Amino acid sequence: MSGIAILLVGAVLCFAGVGSLHVAVLASGFGLGWLLAELLSLSLGTTFLFAAIGAVVVWVATTLIFKFAAFFIGIIAGAVVGAKLSRVLQPEDVNWILSGIVIVALAVACGFVADRYRARALLWLTALGGASMVLTGLGMAIGSLSFLDQPNEGVQQFFASLVWVAIAAAGWLTQRRLFPEKLRIDDSRARR
Repeated sequence: MSGIAILLVGAVLCFAGVGSLHVAVLASGFGLGWLLAELLSLSLGTTFLFAAIGAVVVWVATTLIFKFAAFFIGIIAGAVVGAKLSRVLQPEDVNWILSGIVIVALAVACGFVADRYRARALLWLTALGGASMVLTGLGMAIGSLSFLDQPNEGVQQFFASLVWVAIAAAGWLTQRRLFPEKLRIDDSRARR
């Protein structure tokens, strides 16, 4: 059940993230809370609670400071990508300091990129963040795909990264086709 929930939230973020800032904020906050709880190896109930609180806190913070919405969504989506990247690159022994540095660095960098480039950056960030959550959900929901959530070194890390990029690309293409007006793309360019 837990894998399916994170899979569904990730799919919404990956394939419809740029369509609604509120949906992107809630899904990113949920995913961030979920992935941080996963890094801490919390129980399923606590993980759901952590994810729900993450969604609400992130949504309230973003709503209160809506002028900086793109920056905050970029920070949250960047943190989701950083959390998944830490998980993929450190399959066995998690180095908490390195994970924290990766998550914070990506969050800040993505926040500034999203603030500067707005919808175009958010398109990439929601696709990457959602794809990371889809990977985690697939790995948790389907036992034979558990390497997508926690890959071992070598081939599994490489394959999990390839799948992550493929899902993110599919999300990017889908959002470009569904929301060309949000991205200010004319119809002829959106169909390419």
